Amino acid sequence: MIKNITMKDIADKLGVSKVTVSKALNDKEGVSDELKQKIKIVAEDMGYRINTLAKSLKESNSYNIGVIIAEKFTGNNKSFYLSFYKYISRILEEYHYTAILNILNYEDEAQLNLPRIYYERKVDGFIILGQVSKNYIEILKNIDLPIVFLDFYDEHIDIDSVITDNFYGAYEITNYLIRNGHRKIAYVGNLNATSSIQDRFLGYYKSLLEHRIEMNNDYVINDRDKNGKVIELQLPSDMPTAFVCNCDMIAYNLIKKLQENDYRVPEDCSVVGFDNDIYSTISEVKITTVEVNMEEMARTAIKCIIEKMTNPKQRYGRISIKGNVLIKNSVRTI
Repeated sequence: MIKNITMKDIADKLGVSKVTVSKALNDKEGVSDELKQKIKIVAEDMGYRINTLAKSLKESNSYNIGVIIAEKFTGNNKSFYLSFYKYISRILEEYHYTAILNILNYEDEAQLNLPRIYYERKVDGFIILGQVSKNYIEILKNIDLPIVFLDFYDEHIDIDSVITDNFYGAYEITNYLIRNGHRKIAYVGNLNATSSIQDRFLGYYKSLLEHRIEMNNDYVINDRDKNGKVIELQLPSDMPTAFVCNCDMIAYNLIKKLQENDYRVPEDCSVVGFDNDIYSTISEVKITTVEVNMEEMARTAIKCIIEKMTNPKQRYGRISIKGNVLIKNSVRTI
């Protein structure tokens, strides 16, 4: 039978008191940073796990964080936020917390229903992963738990958010197309859908402005309806030589649409995306894209919410994490 490692076992191994071990593992004062780190390393090596159930009963905390994802960002063809959730879940374990996933369905979002896990007091805070409606944000900002937005922001300056640098990423990748000789460049994305799509459009537009390229309104192509559901793409009559897509999934769909209409990628049309998710690799043509640093974004959001639980008045504002352009083979030099 495997023995459960206790604080006393760790104390005996290091020749310190059980109280010292307890303070170190719970980041309490009275122990030097050097000794804290040593105790934590030995505890991990010995296989010690905090009894979160007993700890939660003692401290009235659940040691759970709710992760809310709107239903429109889930489904068979949408892997980005579920991949994000895996990072969140893994990193929370480092803090001895558990992630509880809550899919916010269309009806609950429209009727402004908070998750049941909130009313049942099963979580100590919420990470809102992906955009929700303004009305729903108003409900969230009035609850008595700390909240961090992840991968979006809006006009509410009193709520903290962690985002990728959408503006600069789209600006860089549009510049890359222009350096490769492209002047007729379209943008694919519903500008009213999310703050990410808007910021990526603005980065694209800034690049056009700086290179004295007039934007063609017919080159702003809608990719989804008002509820965020992906729609069939409509190609413009005057075809551009390149498309900047708001995400890799849309870039993947666009490449299929172009091929159905006898256009070759990249020989006839170049296509770039954003995210560097699975769609950038499963496409027959590997998609040049902007890599989103999911791990760093998730780690930053978790650090923020853990600190906000200790200090409810703590504010971070909007934190931006830089992405990187990854050159693959979906762009031709002309």
